[in-house]
Amino acid sequence: MKKLISIIILLYLSASAFAQHQRVKNLTTFDDKKLHFGFTIAINTLDFSMEHYRPIGNNPDFVFEDWQNVDGHEITAQDTVFADIAQPIPGLTVGIVSNLRLGEYFDLRFLPGLSFGERRLVYNVPVYDISNVSSEALEFYSIKSTYIDLPLLVKYKSSRLNNQRPYLIAGPAMRIDISKTGKEDLVRVKRGGFYFEAGVGWDSYLPFFRLSTELKVSLGLGNMLNDGPDETQRQYYTSAIKKLTSNVFTLSFHFE
Repeated sequence: MKKLISIIILLYLSASAFAQHQRVKNLTTFDDKKLHFGFTIAINTLDFSMEHYRPIGNNPDFVFEDWQNVDGHEITAQDTVFADIAQPIPGLTVGIVSNLRLGEYFDLRFLPGLSFGERRLVYNVPVYDISNVSSEALEFYSIKSTYIDLPLLVKYKSSRLNNQRPYLIAGPAMRIDISKTGKEDLVRVKRGGFYFEAGVGWDSYLPFFRLSTELKVSLGLGNMLNDGPDETQRQYYTSAIKKLTSNVFTLSFHFE
């Protein structure tokens, strides 16, 4: 019994000491700063939302041409051609944090950055690309992008809980694709577009800096589909798509 009482007292004292340690707040004046900066490292996933002409002949710009496909099947106006994202490909984002304090619970954040990513389109028909050294069909068509990100977001913070503080974030963003593209690309996307971004995050106040973990979705607001490739390429990979919008999912780590 004495041993049991001793163990209970020891556990109680240990828990009390731990609780007192947890109540020690880090960076107590951090949120009072009018302006502060930091940097971001993030993992992104690029995606497309697509609408198709079903059948492809519903597109008034579709023109049949005999391409002498290896599989023997030529795409006519009665055929349905559609694409989808093969699988999510992780990409990298790096950026700068600029935070302006608007009040106790609101901040304005400008987060310019550079994002590298890839989308792989799979079609229900074989994919032939004249840029491919081999004449065989490809499993997918790859679209690589390098974006300049320009988001301007409003951050709504809850009350601080010791060294933790959850928050919501939302606002507009603009992205400019600076990757090299050519007229021979099977599917071409426009270089610039506007997005609406929204997400949730968690601020952790550490002894020397604040770490914010944030999950965010960016929804494209316009049709990103550009003109089709030149006449050396098969046109039906682009002609089958009616509307293409770009979406981005990002898991960010902000160091401020």
